[in-house]
Amino acid sequence: MAIENPSRTEIGKILKDAKRIAVVGLSDNPERTSYTVSEAMQKAGYEIIPVNPAITESLGVKAVPSLKDIDGPIDIVNVFRRSEYLEGIAEEFMEIDAQVFWSQLGVYDEQVFEKLKSNGYTVIMDRCIKVEHSLTK
Repeated sequence: MAIENPSRTEIGKILKDAKRIAVVGLSDNPERTSYTVSEAMQKAGYEIIPVNPAITESLGVKAVPSLKDIDGPIDIVNVFRRSEYLEGIAEEFMEIDAQVFWSQLGVYDEQVFEKLKSNGYTVIMDRCIKVEHSLTK
């Protein structure tokens, strides 16, 4: 079994339609990849919601401790945590109003991928949202 991401055309449509991105593991440190990638997406017009119990805010936005603490629908949940945390994040993801589960470059779990896909979610793993956004504009 392998992870089969949506086509670049499909990813482009997802990014075009999306407005709100919850970023699990977003750091408040401007030197961290999660910060620079999320900052670029924020500058591109997306609403970024930091999900990290260890910080109070990032990118000028109040952080929430978990996905369940976000008010309103989320278009994309973008994960900046190590692969071993994906299963727990996916469980919480399935309890909120979101359709796209996205894990960053180097972050993937085939079992989590299959579980989310079989439950009708769009899943993108091991891809950088900032890179994909730049390629699909």
